Amino acid sequence: MKIAIINGPNLNLLGKREPEVYGSKSFDDYLTELKQTFPGVDFHYYQSNIEGELINELQRLGFEYDGIVLNPGGYTHTSVALGDAIAAIKTPVIEVHISNVHAREDFRKLSHISGKSVGSIIGLGLRGYGLAVKWFVDKL
Repeated sequence: MKIAIINGPNLNLLGKREPEVYGSKSFDDYLTELKQTFPGVDFHYYQSNIEGELINELQRLGFEYDGIVLNPGGYTHTSVALGDAIAAIKTPVIEVHISNVHAREDFRKLSHISGKSVGSIIGLGLRGYGLAVKWFVDKL
């Protein structure tokens, strides 16, 4: 089983950025844990701060992977193009957010991603990624 995890802007700073919101663990450290928890999964990880690169990666993987876990970061609330890219591919996508975006600023309550995804996991910290992977493993 092939699952891609795609992280958007500023998520390269996990472990350093606002630890009171995002925690103190880097994503690389968490990914090591995910690989140990799901040894049968072939993981691909990609992070970019650039919207077009995220779209390119969705299109590149979106016809050959079994699942995509996407945390589009701030592009969630602004990028119609990311939502369109999800709608255009075959691979199912689960939207993940580390923080509870609905408990933050009002502009974060809008998602251009949720309606195009098979589901959303919001506000459960890094554990949200593992829950998304588990869903794919159990479903597929």
